[in-house]
Amino acid sequence: MKILITGFTGFVSVHFLNLLNDTEPGSEVLGIDKNPPDFDLNNYPALNITFRDIDLLNRQMVNEILIAFEPEYILHLASVSSVAQSWHTPLDSFVNNTNIFLNLVEQVRINKIKSRILSVGSSEEYGEVSQEALPLTEENALNPLSPYAVARVSQEMLSKIYADGFGLDIIITRSFNHIGPGQKENFVISSFARQLVQLTRENETNHTLITGNTAITRDFVDVRDVVKAYYLLLKKGRKGEVYNICSGKGIILREIILKLSAILNLKINIQVNPDLIRPNENKRIIGSFDKLHREMGWRPEITLDKSLTDIIDYWMQKIN
Repeated sequence: MKILITGFTGFVSVHFLNLLNDTEPGSEVLGIDKNPPDFDLNNYPALNITFRDIDLLNRQMVNEILIAFEPEYILHLASVSSVAQSWHTPLDSFVNNTNIFLNLVEQVRINKIKSRILSVGSSEEYGEVSQEALPLTEENALNPLSPYAVARVSQEMLSKIYADGFGLDIIITRSFNHIGPGQKENFVISSFARQLVQLTRENETNHTLITGNTAITRDFVDVRDVVKAYYLLLKKGRKGEVYNICSGKGIILREIILKLSAILNLKINIQVNPDLIRPNENKRIIGSFDKLHREMGWRPEITLDKSLTDIIDYWMQKIN
């Protein structure tokens, strides 16, 4: 496999490299990102990895990279993926999601690069839905409620235009909230875990955790299952099609906090900070992975409890 990975230094890329190292030894990987990797490329001895520090908004650099490398596959992970941050910097969210994707696929088109592209989208595209509409399928209408979600819908629409109109080989995902060891602390579950691990260092019997809205329901899927889905879609996905990647189960954030607290044997008081509550918060997001299972045989294998335990272990090691 000869693959270009954008957003190379992110936590999803690390897990995808683990998978590739085991399943596709000898693969040639070109990773591009604006930031250098904080992990050792020697951790993947079966892969031939090169890294380039490139901003995807730099059209000339993207053009040169594509011509020189000529990837068979492109895994487009690069994004500014924080919904909360998009409310503070909507312009940056749009440019660093939609525009970078457009720049990439346009250079693929212009240079006639024969590459299969995985365009990674988000469950945030669905927006607020009624209880009767759950679980969400790929046929549900899109109703983005944040700047980030609007950018992701735009990326998806561009994917379809370039697939149907220009003939590019693009497969599209709507990836639900994925979690796992190594995720940055600006994502909700990793943030909870880090804070709770820190609280175990305090000599108190009762602890307070400051949170945003913990009454919302989300569908969490382990990143190690997500990257398996990405690999299958790169290999077998149908051009121009959209696929949900999710667990098919919903859980309230407050219950996640209780599960994490139980792992650490902590008694927790939850204190909601109104400043941490986002405008237009989707109350419930639960997806269906039936299409992906029907066409690829994929289903999530890692339980939520396993994911949470591994996240706690990650933060315990990192903080120590």
